[in-house]
Amino acid sequence: MRPAAATALIGFLLTLTAATFDAEPLYVPGVGLLVLAGAAALWVVQSARGVRVQRTVATRRTIEEQPVVIDLVVSSGRLPVPSGYIEDDLLPAPAAMVSGRRRTEIHISARFARRGRKVLPPPRIVVSDPLGLATRVVTADEPAELLVLPRLEKVVTPPGEGDGTGLAARRGRPSIAAEVDLDGLRPYRPGAAASRIFWPGLARGGELMERRLRSDGDTRPLVVLDPRRPARDEDLDAAVRAAASLCVHLARAGGCGLLLPGDRRPTMLESSLIGWPHLHVRLALVDDRTGPNVAGLASRRGPLLYVAAHQPSRAPRALGHAVGGGRYLIVPGGEGLPERAAGERRAGGRRAVFTVAGCTGYELSGSRRVAEVA
Repeated sequence: MRPAAATALIGFLLTLTAATFDAEPLYVPGVGLLVLAGAAALWVVQSARGVRVQRTVATRRTIEEQPVVIDLVVSSGRLPVPSGYIEDDLLPAPAAMVSGRRRTEIHISARFARRGRKVLPPPRIVVSDPLGLATRVVTADEPAELLVLPRLEKVVTPPGEGDGTGLAARRGRPSIAAEVDLDGLRPYRPGAAASRIFWPGLARGGELMERRLRSDGDTRPLVVLDPRRPARDEDLDAAVRAAASLCVHLARAGGCGLLLPGDRRPTMLESSLIGWPHLHVRLALVDDRTGPNVAGLASRRGPLLYVAAHQPSRAPRALGHAVGGGRYLIVPGGEGLPERAAGERRAGGRRAVFTVAGCTGYELSGSRRVAEVA
């Protein structure tokens, strides 16, 4: 209201001067400015009282870089809005409202480059007169929340390494398929299947024993996410995208597990992807404050894919203690592999076997002792 107050003050001074010095020509502009400032202020105040803002977000969940349609509807009361504009953080510039209209609609197509919970501040409606003498700001009641999920990207393997479905293979057989491995012997339990009885021991005159089998959950691939110590926020996002992409990739090939920070046990993901929406939300909210619980990884027999948000100087101990088949370290960096460099790209003597979401995966299972990573 400062321009209107300044205009009214000028009008008052002109009127006062006209009355003091009996300068009748000054009455006209003085009174005119007073009336103009008062009318503008009254018009804006009365119009702003009836303004209503309605914001509709098409969805509460979206994926990185996917468009989200947001509709803004501004309606006035008995008096039409004299003039003004709409301010919103998602608009590149304020959107002007047509003078005299009772309803204004704006459609915003927004994209979010990073995952996480996004709070959309309420839009602001600036009501003013055509001359800009008086303004009034009207704000919507509540902000809106939107959850941005990490996007999924393809697993890309160098030429000659297949299509990526065999990245979790165990010497001679794919471990991404459901398996049941022998895990020792135990005393025979009445009612156990005859196929489980250890007949060689019985033939030698020993006690009746039955085979103890390990569940297939221990042999399926396990993706471990370590979000700690990222050099940049982009590295953390890349690691989360890589973990999400690998989970869906391996689940479709037969199932896998995902170990997130704060979890004591992995969450298994079947080929039907029934539990994927819940895991997708959890991945969107991962931060870099805590690391994974790797205490139980030593007993796993299946492939282990360790996704780190930083490039360690030495491979994680969890990979060295794992006694299963394939062990992979996935770190940020390496957006794809050129054909000429496919056979030369190495980390501590280990060749990169795949790339996904801006991260590179290195196989570290060539020897019992895990080599250092440069």
